[in-house]
Amino acid sequence: MHEAVPRPFEDVPHALLHKRVRDIASGVEGELMAVVREDVSDDPVRERWVRLAYVRGPSGREISTAVANIEAV
Repeated sequence: MHEAVPRPFEDVPHALLHKRVRDIASGVEGELMAVVREDVSDDPVRERWVRLAYVRGPSGREISTAVANIEAV
């Protein structure tokens, strides 16, 4: 049986935190809840870090997207 290993991440400061934003990739508008730097690699030896933005839309669900995809509304 394979056990899930939590991926490391760290919070990143961002000027638009807790402000209204739009994800240009999906068109979803909502509040920017967090920006994190996350290891998305499947291999613990070869880390691959990306910056992800978490946007809470009107339904209350959060989506993740590349930080480059968010803009102020």
